[in-house]
Amino acid sequence: MITTKNLTKIYRDKAAVKNLNLDIDEGEVFGFLGPNGAGKSTTILMLTGMIEPTSGVCTVDGIDVARNPLKAKEIIGYLPEDVGFYGNLTGEQNLDYVGKFYPMSTEERKNRIKFLLELVKLKNVTQTVGEYSRGMNQRLGLAQALLNDPKVVILDEPTANLDPEGVFQFRGIIRSLADEGKTILICSHILSEVEQLCTTLGILSQGELVARGSVEEVEKKLIEKSQIPLKIVIETEEPLPEIVHPDIVKAEIKTNHAEIYAKSDIRGYISNLLNKNFKIIEMHLESPPLEELFLNVYRRE
Repeated sequence: MITTKNLTKIYRDKAAVKNLNLDIDEGEVFGFLGPNGAGKSTTILMLTGMIEPTSGVCTVDGIDVARNPLKAKEIIGYLPEDVGFYGNLTGEQNLDYVGKFYPMSTEERKNRIKFLLELVKLKNVTQTVGEYSRGMNQRLGLAQALLNDPKVVILDEPTANLDPEGVFQFRGIIRSLADEGKTILICSHILSEVEQLCTTLGILSQGELVARGSVEEVEKKLIEKSQIPLKIVIETEEPLPEIVHPDIVKAEIKTNHAEIYAKSDIRGYISNLLNKNFKIIEMHLESPPLEELFLNVYRRE
């Protein structure tokens, strides 16, 4: 549904995005992650036809976005990080104004707006948008992104201004959109948030894709690149012996309980070592949070 081939954007001899290759399938919820300045927003602007790439190609549902930006916009819903509205109009009036740019009848537009305002919990709100809180403004932005019932929904830092209740509601909306088969790209620097929603993650660092895959696959890749040791916790019925392995950084053994810090997941080795004479009650891996792993790799790079 979304494909980029060697997508590159250069500003004043500096590459904001370098040879980005992405394939996002129909119905996929893709988390596009990275710190501020990594090139996420630049990529989104190219995907939505707001700016042209220096080189490379990006297509949405087979449409070359740079060549046919208006056609691409017909199937894309976009929520920018800083969404803007006419402050002297109500939320309904703002949506009605934008909705007139889409090929909908007046009745279809009114019904769509009514449905979306209820979806984002702004039904019966009569005050003008200039009096909205930042969270209300963000929710209205989500409604606007969904006005044309798009095939592809692109959300840039969508939970940045939401309170915990708003974040909870947002997650529910994203899950319902995914159930409808829409392709969703969520751009964020908050890894813990997208972990709960996305089927696939892509991590951008200094304009380059450094990891892509499921949450588990990305975590494994970052563990391999990171120098943060993994923590393996072991419980046995018998007192534990000394455990020696070249990847072990530190071992804390207290009779029937051990905490092993290692450069790699050596549970297989430990299991083979102990299963000969010891009964393992429990053994589990406590890897660092995904966000900590990424920041460690990013800072080193």
